[in-house]
Amino acid sequence: MSSLVAVVPAHDEQDRIVATLAGLYRQSLRPDRIVVVADNCSDSTARIADYCGAEVFVPTDNRDKKAGALNQALGPVLDSLDDDAYVLVQDADTVLNPEFVRCAVDAFEEDETVGAVGGIFYGEQGGGLLGMLQRMEYQRYALEIRRKKNEAVVLTGTGTLFRARVLRQVREARLAGTIGGGDSYYSLASLTEDDEMTKAVKTLGHRTVSPDGCWLVTEVMPSVGKLWHQRLRWQRGALENLRDYGWTPVTRKYFFQQFMLGVGALALFLYAVFAVLNLEVNGWQGFSPFWTAIMLIFVTERTLTVRRLGWRASLLAAPLLPELLYDVFRQAVFVRSLIDLVLRREARWVAT
Repeated sequence: MSSLVAVVPAHDEQDRIVATLAGLYRQSLRPDRIVVVADNCSDSTARIADYCGAEVFVPTDNRDKKAGALNQALGPVLDSLDDDAYVLVQDADTVLNPEFVRCAVDAFEEDETVGAVGGIFYGEQGGGLLGMLQRMEYQRYALEIRRKKNEAVVLTGTGTLFRARVLRQVREARLAGTIGGGDSYYSLASLTEDDEMTKAVKTLGHRTVSPDGCWLVTEVMPSVGKLWHQRLRWQRGALENLRDYGWTPVTRKYFFQQFMLGVGALALFLYAVFAVLNLEVNGWQGFSPFWTAIMLIFVTERTLTVRRLGWRASLLAAPLLPELLYDVFRQAVFVRSLIDLVLRREARWVAT
């Protein structure tokens, strides 16, 4: 098999780096090299990674966050690889399942049009009610990927395997001005470099897939504040990437997805207004058999789609209200992101 190098960007991840590296060492198809990119770390991440047997790369004067650190590390890594080699980019807060790499390599070998294989992420345990809501969201996202015949909507930073030649093609396209984002591998102009990389790879004519076996476990946000900043970064970045790429055959589906998010937010708002006005004018009219049946169908769908998470998740999904409030939160993130984009407010990167 061709060479395979794992590149792990890490910023102050001393509490998680051991589990991340253990996940790589447990792979049935282990990387030939593991490079931990210790970016502006003020803790013991680099020392622990070195002790665990990984190579440690320390970026020089990096002010461009994760994308800048990756670009500095990928240069020397790719210089040592031929075009058919593989590069795994994985966050330091993530643990891959032991068959992740083998499954991803198999996907490449089965289809030469595949340019990158992204992971299907599930939430780690813990985090109380908020953690459970995130795990339920990720579980449904995994089902959505399966319904889409395992097309990777986003080449998640939690774990993605690339062909070396595809990364080189992305850089060449940036240098030629075919796509924006600077003059290296990952875009320096995007808040969400993984979302932008997905569009870059697809724009160059490659498929992106997420096979069922390429699953991984990543962290969940422990507080509403951290979740707000994480999702605001994701959503604002996704909108900005669409603005930068414009309407193309690749971005059409993404534009439609964002349009439906807007429709959902508006529909929920109008429904709430209608319900309040109706109660104010007509009072409580009792249960409607028709709408009660519709609600029961909806409850059944919500509980069945999270049954793999156990009875607690199904119990939480049944009353609808907790997830409804969670959806309101997500839609508030969308509205805020859209307003900030329209008003051209400067985007702020907040560590989560």
